[in-house]
Amino acid sequence: MDLSVIIVNWNSAPDLARCLSSLYAHTTGVEFEVIVVDNASRDGCGAMLADHFPQVTFVQSTNNRGFAAANNLGVRHSSGSLLLFLNPDTEFTSPAIGRMMSVLESRPDAGIVGCRLLNADGTVQTTCVQTFPTIWNEALDVEYLRRAFPRSRLWGNAVVYSDDELIAEVECISGACLMIRRDVFNAVGGFCERYFMYVEDRDLCYAIRHPGYKTFFTSSCAVIHYGGTSSGLRPESDFATLMRCESLLTFMRFRRGRIYATLFRASVVIVAVGRLLALALLSALGRPHAQRLSIPKRKWRAVLRWSAGLLTPAPAGHAISRPA
Repeated sequence: MDLSVIIVNWNSAPDLARCLSSLYAHTTGVEFEVIVVDNASRDGCGAMLADHFPQVTFVQSTNNRGFAAANNLGVRHSSGSLLLFLNPDTEFTSPAIGRMMSVLESRPDAGIVGCRLLNADGTVQTTCVQTFPTIWNEALDVEYLRRAFPRSRLWGNAVVYSDDELIAEVECISGACLMIRRDVFNAVGGFCERYFMYVEDRDLCYAIRHPGYKTFFTSSCAVIHYGGTSSGLRPESDFATLMRCESLLTFMRFRRGRIYATLFRASVVIVAVGRLLALALLSALGRPHAQRLSIPKRKWRAVLRWSAGLLTPAPAGHAISRPA
C-alpha cells in the first residue's frame, strides 16, 4: 500500500463527505486507503460512510481521545508506507496527494511535507507554514504585526507568499494536511499524546529533526481548508483559547525545559495584561466599536486567569479539530 489517509472526525459528517468525494475524485495512480477515526460523535458518521463510502475503514472511539491520540489510533489500523493526516474540513481541487508524495519520494532527507492551504475564497492561509513556538513569537503574535511584517522570521512563513513553484525546507507544517513517512512517524513514536488539541503538529515536526529528517513545503499544489467547522465550539467558549495555552505550555516544558516554560507562563501574564489595558483604552475612546471588543476582552481575561493558575480547560466532550 502506497498511502494511508487518516482523518479524525468529530461531528463533521457533512464536511467529511465533501472531503472524501474530492479526495477520490482527484487521486489517481496511487494505491491508497482511507481510515476515519470518529471521536464519539453524534452526527451519524458511521452510517454515512457505510452508505456512501463503504471502502473506508471506520474506527469508532467511545470517547473523545483528542486529535493526537485519535490519529495514532488510525495509524494502527493502516498499512501504507506513507501517511497523510487530513482534517475533515478540507477539499481537494487538484491531484495534490501525488505531488506531495513525489517530494517525499525524491528527497531521502524529507520526513514531512505539506502544501498550500487555501481559504474558501481562494486566498492562502499563512498558518499552513509555522515556526516552533518560542516566548517571543507567541508574545508578538499580533494580527497588526503579522500584516505589517508578513515575511518576518518570527512567523517562518515567507515561502507562502512566493508566486513561484518551489520546494522549501520549513520548521512546521499544519496538521490539517500533513504527509509523513511511516518509518519516520514510528521512529519518533507518533503524535505526542500529551497534547489533546493544538501544537501536536508542530511537536511532530520538531521531533523528526532528531533522527535527521527535515520538513518541506511545496507550493506546487493546494488544498482548501475551510477551518473551524468541526471545532464544536460556540463563539463565547473559552475552551479553544485555554487549550491552546495548555498545549503551548506543554511544548515549552517538554521541548525547552521547565525554566523556559515558567518564563513562558510569566510572559503570558504580561501579554494578557497589556492586551486588556489596550482594549480598555479602545473602549474608553469608543474605537472602533465598543461592542465588538467584548469577545477579545473575554478571551484575554480567560488567558490571564489561566496564566495565574485559576482556570484550566476540561477537554471531555469537546472537539479535536483546530479552528482557523
